[in-house]
Amino acid sequence: MLEKTIYRKLLSNAFDIPVSVTYWDGKTEDYGRGTPEVKVEIRQAFPLKELTSAPTLVLGEAYMNEDLLIEGDHAIQKLVTSAFRKSGSFLKKNSFLKHLPKMSHSKTDSKEDIQSHYDIGNDFYGMWLDKTMTYSCAYFQHEDDTLEQAQINKVHHILNKLDITDGGSLLDIGSGWGTVLFIAAEEYGVHATGVTLSQEQYNYTKQQIKQRHLEDKIDVYLEDYRDLKGQYDYVTSVGMFEHVGKENLAEYFQTVKRLLKPNGRALIHGITGQHDGAGVDPFIIKYIFPGGYIPNMVENLQHVMDAGLQLTDLEPLRRHYQKTLEHWQNNFAANYTVVEGRYGHKFARMWDLYLQACAASFEAGNIDVMQYLLINGTSGTGTPMTRQYIYDADNK
Repeated sequence: MLEKTIYRKLLSNAFDIPVSVTYWDGKTEDYGRGTPEVKVEIRQAFPLKELTSAPTLVLGEAYMNEDLLIEGDHAIQKLVTSAFRKSGSFLKKNSFLKHLPKMSHSKTDSKEDIQSHYDIGNDFYGMWLDKTMTYSCAYFQHEDDTLEQAQINKVHHILNKLDITDGGSLLDIGSGWGTVLFIAAEEYGVHATGVTLSQEQYNYTKQQIKQRHLEDKIDVYLEDYRDLKGQYDYVTSVGMFEHVGKENLAEYFQTVKRLLKPNGRALIHGITGQHDGAGVDPFIIKYIFPGGYIPNMVENLQHVMDAGLQLTDLEPLRRHYQKTLEHWQNNFAANYTVVEGRYGHKFARMWDLYLQACAASFEAGNIDVMQYLLINGTSGTGTPMTRQYIYDADNK
């Protein structure tokens, strides 16, 4: 009885929307004013100490195991968004941090972490990404842009910010399935080099290079970015710094500087925050992105300054990533039975939870995504005086 009383207290202050909760004894209680927008069923009581110290891990595992049910289309996104908005919600506590093991980001560990996520298989990602196989925030120039068009928009937006000169050299750190490389080489006239630790991504990119007859315009390496030599006119890095770890962020930005020619420009695109948050989540660390860490904006900028780089432009794209994730989740839902058949019931529920919860994090402003335009020289050198050049190029 005492246990349920504590549950009531926790849940009554967890959300800013009305929620209906059915407990393990079959009794239902409504919290908040108005008709419940989400229905939750808790099929068993979870240890309160674990629930309050690592709520996302406990509840995430419960959802995977069907000890927790959440009813309705996009109900997870709605519920998590509400929890992040609600001041004082136990779901926002960071007390789990003291229980997290110290994460290693050696070259061996980084390779294992990347491959555990990205080498699930190209077939898996192909079911819910767009045709370009781009796994990062898209850029919706128009409300009705398709996901594929928005991903192509994003690559153009990145390359246009760099104000590329035909014949230059470009390095893409964490090159994924190669979309930046292909567009840079085919449309911007640069020699493009990519580096990835994912065997699946490397194989796909090599295959596409051959198919597109780009052998003399693109190189790709299955290698740690820290081992690269030489210098480039331009560096891009999309969705990469989230993988390097808190202790390696300084080295990451120093490596970007080392790989840039004098007055060379870099466009660094990644998930970050506009508040002092934990930077890690126990559910995501355990099941999705081992070794992941989300730095806040100030943290990144400190490393940029320490590396001797200068900021030329900074653009938040939070709403774009929310919309991107909603597209991915819709695609995932359309292929749910296929995913479940190939990878198992728990795996399918885990990824559905992950995609909706991430969309919720962006919707609530719990995390953000930003593009940092940096220069290995004095801010603004070599680029037009105003940002209009970016929009003019985007609209061509």
